[in-house]
Amino acid sequence: MISNEEVAKILRSISEYLEMEEVAFKPRAYEKVADVIEGLEEGVSDIYKRGGLKELEDIPGVGISIAEKIEELIKTGRLKYYETLKKKTPVDVHALTKVEGLGPKQVLKLYKKLKIKSLKDLEKAAQKGKIRDLEGFGRKSEENILKGIGFLKRSGGRFVLGFTEPLIKEIESRLRDLRATEKVVVAGSVRRRKETIGDIDILAIAKNPKSVIDYFVSMSGVVRVYAKGNTKGAVKLKNGLDVDLRVVQKRSYGAALNYFTGSKDHNVALREIAIKKGYKLNEYGLFRGKKQIAGETEEGIYKALGLDYIEPEMRENLGEIEAALRQAQGKPGGLPKLVGYKDLKGDLQVQTNWTDGNASIEAMARVAMDKGLKYIAVTDHTKRLAMTNGLDEKRIKRQWKEIDAVNRKLRGKFKVLKSTECDILKDGSLDLPDKILAKLDVVGVAVHSHFNLSYGEQTERIKRAISNPYVDILFHPTGRIIQRRDAYEVDMEEIIKTAKRTGTVLEIDAYPDRLDLKAEYVRRCMEVGVKVAIDSDAHAPQHFGYLEYGIAQARRGWASKKDVINTRPVNEMLSILKK
Repeated sequence: MISNEEVAKILRSISEYLEMEEVAFKPRAYEKVADVIEGLEEGVSDIYKRGGLKELEDIPGVGISIAEKIEELIKTGRLKYYETLKKKTPVDVHALTKVEGLGPKQVLKLYKKLKIKSLKDLEKAAQKGKIRDLEGFGRKSEENILKGIGFLKRSGGRFVLGFTEPLIKEIESRLRDLRATEKVVVAGSVRRRKETIGDIDILAIAKNPKSVIDYFVSMSGVVRVYAKGNTKGAVKLKNGLDVDLRVVQKRSYGAALNYFTGSKDHNVALREIAIKKGYKLNEYGLFRGKKQIAGETEEGIYKALGLDYIEPEMRENLGEIEAALRQAQGKPGGLPKLVGYKDLKGDLQVQTNWTDGNASIEAMARVAMDKGLKYIAVTDHTKRLAMTNGLDEKRIKRQWKEIDAVNRKLRGKFKVLKSTECDILKDGSLDLPDKILAKLDVVGVAVHSHFNLSYGEQTERIKRAISNPYVDILFHPTGRIIQRRDAYEVDMEEIIKTAKRTGTVLEIDAYPDRLDLKAEYVRRCMEVGVKVAIDSDAHAPQHFGYLEYGIAQARRGWASKKDVINTRPVNEMLSILKK
C-alpha cells in the first residue's frame, strides 16, 4: 500500500531532478501531477485497483508515461526511472529543496562545488562558511540556509493533516469493512483537525477484537509492530507515521473517544470538574464510586458534568469549557454555533491555466459546481509573479471575455466572478492599477516577495495595501507555509484592527500546508468583528476538496456561519464587500 503522499513526493522529486538537468516542459508536468495526487480524496492505489492504467490516465495531467510510472510504484514500491535520476545526481533533492530559497538548480550547484548531498551536509557547509563564497549565494544566503534548516528541525516529525488524510481514511475504511468491526473512528489530533499530526489514534468496537488487531498489525504498509495484544495494536507505517488501534467496549466508547481525542489540557480540565462533583473520569467512563453513570457517548459525559457538548475542534482548554457551562446554565456567552462543513456556497481563490493552475476556467467552474458550490472567483496571479506567467492589464481584460463566455454557457446555474490575486509590492502599492481593480467583482491581494522586511515595514506595507478602497480580501495573511516557511514578521493585531476599520476580509487559505490564518488569529477576528473567507487556493480541480480543512480551521477559531462571507449566496456576498 503506497500512499498518495509517497507517490506525490517521488513525482515531485523527479520534477526537481529534471529541472536540474534543464529539461524543458517535463518538470512542470510532473509537478502538476504531484499536486493533483496530493489533492485526491481517494487513494491512488485504490484507483488503480479499480481500473488499472486506464483509470490512472483519467487523473488530470496523467498521460500514459506517468501512468506507467505510478503503476510501477503501486506494484513494486519502487520506480527505476526515479532511481536512475537519483544515481546520476545522488542528492536528497526533496529534503534540500524544503529549505526556503533553495531550488533544484542551487542544489545542483552545491553538489557540484561542495559535494552536498543531504541536509546534514548542507548544515555543516553553512556552519563552516563554505557557501558564502559560491557564485549566486553570499553571506546572507548562507544565514538564510541555516535559518531554514533550523525551521525544518523544529517542524520535523509531524505530518500535514491534509496531505496525510487520504492514507488515514484508507486505513479507517479497511478496518470498517472487516466483518468483526461494528464501529471505527479516528480520534486524537486528526479528529480535532489540527494543522499537523504526530501520530494516529483509532478506536473500534468489535465482536472479535483479536481478529481486528491481527488484521491491523499485518496490513500492507506496516514496517514495524510495536505492540500486539487482544485489544490493542501499535505499528509504524512505511511513511514513518505511528498508528495505535484500541478496541473498546460499547459502554466505554464515548469515554474512550473523549479521552483519546484530547487535547490533554481539555481532558485535565474535565477531570477536575468531575472530581469537584465527586466523580471519577477516565477512558473507561464517568464513575460515582464503582457505578458508571456515563461513558457510552461523549454527549452523556458532558451532560453529566453540567456542560453542553463541545465540538472536537474547540477542545484546547481555551475557554470552551467555561462557555459550555454558561450555555448549559442558559447564561450569555455560550458556545458559538460553528460554521458547518457543508455551509460554503463559493470559493474566492481559484487559479486557472491562465497562470499557474492546471485547468481551464470552465473546467474549474464545472468541478466546483459538482462539489455543490454556486460560484468561484478566478484569482490568477499578476505580472509581478513572472514565474507564474502573471497577468498584466491586457491579459486580464482578455480573461474577462473568457469568463463572460463561461457564464453564458452555465446559464445562471453557476457564477464565475472576475477577480485577482494581485501582488502587494514592496511599498504596499499594488501590481494592477485602480482602474482595473475597480472593474473586478472581488479584489484579493497577497504578499509574495520581500518576506524579510522588518516587523514595522511589513506591517505598514500590508496596512497600505488593504486600505486601498478597491481591495476586498487579504489572501493568506501571514505568508507561512507549514514545514517550509515561517510567517513573515508582522503585527497581526494591527492588521486585524486595520481590516476592521477598512472593511477588509481576511482569508483562511485552506490549502493544507498554508491554513493561514492560524486558529488564534481567526478567534481574534471573531472577537473584534472582522469577517473571513474560506478559500481552497485551488490550482487543480481536485483541490476544491481542501475546503474542508479551511472550514476546520475556522471552527478551531470559533467562527460561525455568519462570520464567513462565502457561506452567503453570491449577490449577498458581493453586497458586503467594500464596493
